[in-house]
Amino acid sequence: MKTKLLFLFFLFFFVLIIFKLFYIQIISPYNFKYDFYLKSKKLLPERGKIYDVKKQPLVLNQNSYLLYLEPKKIDDKLKLIKFLSDKLEIPEASLEAKIDESKQWLAITSGIDEEKKNQIDKLKLNGIGFEKQFKRYYPESSLSAHLLGFVGKNKDGENIGYFGIEGFYNQDLSGMPGLLQSERDLFGKPIFIGVQNIIKPENGRDFVLTIDKTIQEITKKKLNEGIEKYQAKSGCVIIANPYTMAILSLVCLPDYDLDKYYQFSEDFFRNPAISDVYEPGSIFKPLIMAIGIEEKKIKPNDIYNEEGPIKIGEHKIKTWNDKYEGKITMTRILEKSSNVGMVYIGEKLGRNKLYDYIYKFNFDKLTQIDLQGETSGFIKPKSQWYDIDYATVTFGQGIAITPISMIRAFASIINGGYLMRPYIVDTIISQKEEIKIKPKTEKKIFSELTSEILKKMLVSTVENAEAKWDRPKNIKIGGKTGTAQIPIKGQYDPSKTNASFIGFGPADNPKFIILVALKEPKTSPWGSETAAPIFFEIVKELIVYYGITPDN
Repeated sequence: MKTKLLFLFFLFFFVLIIFKLFYIQIISPYNFKYDFYLKSKKLLPERGKIYDVKKQPLVLNQNSYLLYLEPKKIDDKLKLIKFLSDKLEIPEASLEAKIDESKQWLAITSGIDEEKKNQIDKLKLNGIGFEKQFKRYYPESSLSAHLLGFVGKNKDGENIGYFGIEGFYNQDLSGMPGLLQSERDLFGKPIFIGVQNIIKPENGRDFVLTIDKTIQEITKKKLNEGIEKYQAKSGCVIIANPYTMAILSLVCLPDYDLDKYYQFSEDFFRNPAISDVYEPGSIFKPLIMAIGIEEKKIKPNDIYNEEGPIKIGEHKIKTWNDKYEGKITMTRILEKSSNVGMVYIGEKLGRNKLYDYIYKFNFDKLTQIDLQGETSGFIKPKSQWYDIDYATVTFGQGIAITPISMIRAFASIINGGYLMRPYIVDTIISQKEEIKIKPKTEKKIFSELTSEILKKMLVSTVENAEAKWDRPKNIKIGGKTGTAQIPIKGQYDPSKTNASFIGFGPADNPKFIILVALKEPKTSPWGSETAAPIFFEIVKELIVYYGITPDN
């Protein structure tokens, strides 16, 4: 009887095994095979590299590793936790909480360098493994922090670019992951005659920027010195080719450490040159002057009688020093930065013409520069403009714009009248092709004649300015200072200003246009005494770098 029961017991299990094998091999072989034996692994591509216009590296990749655990293979859990806690500087409690013994595989931390990996490998603890990755490496440290952005993690723990080039071109830089499908046995080892499929990853595209590293170094050095000297809260410098609006340098300070971005708040990541709006002040005046000349309402030598302050309703508009010269030319209005003279030009234009031209500059729209984080300026609807708004806009107050949109608009009055789209990327390089980015003209605003007239007026503005700057010898430079009071709770605070200078050179055939903007300089509120000296320090370096002489 016992023998019969034992026989039936084994027969029952034998039938179960036969049925299971029949199900696996005949009824549903495909599903079973792929669910239980075919293991898939994502193959990560190498992120694209970033270079300056002369192919000097700004962002490269270094070998890095993801440390993972296989809990079922761990021999001594406490020993492993203590060791990893010391090496990785992760609290023991955090590590213990992460280790779920029901899991086959657990990611612990990424970004481990080669040296630390070797130290961990030497102990030969079971259950520890490494997966090769890439980590961003910045040969020039934080030289171009706001331009480049950084690579962080999304909510799923995957690499993703934030801000600047890394954010704007994240998809192109990321590339396409590959896939390894491997048929394995019950112990997780590859089956020699099993399925082994591999789809190779496609590495991210490399980017060559319009930025010149040497000019970037000059800019950062001079801006940093200027902020310290004039005790400014912050500052930005943008340098571009006025004919194409290719950005040659863009620096804003304070910036942040790209290698330790996680130690900084999001306020540091914002690029003020494209993300902050401000009232530009007197650097806006040449735009209004150009409109007047384009519309043939004024000529450079026309006379205006600067007698004294003018009243607009309940408001009184004065010159910056409350001094008046009587009969002066339109050129002299720019030279002495006369607010009352600019109001006169605005009146000559008429409200409709003035408003329509300001809209032509697209200040209320994105410039579409290829950097993540750009915001647009703000122009009130025409129905909300009052008499005082039409007056103050002629000298750059009562309008909120970004520095990048200001330099773009100014470039149009010296490049023949074209409003260009600013851009950062010169060439995109993939495994199959190179794509050269071409300059893009948005619209034509001024004639060649207006542009030539304004260049001469702006050269005169520099040469006959009341401030005596240390200018380059025998090289004509054009430009304009700006000082705008900062509105606080609806009132202007005369002690807090945005000081700026915008200019170009050499005047006959400009190679560069430069905007210098300082926020709240303490030594002096005036752009002529703070931003302008920084501008000319940069210009002197650029003249040497480009080999500019009076003849060229």
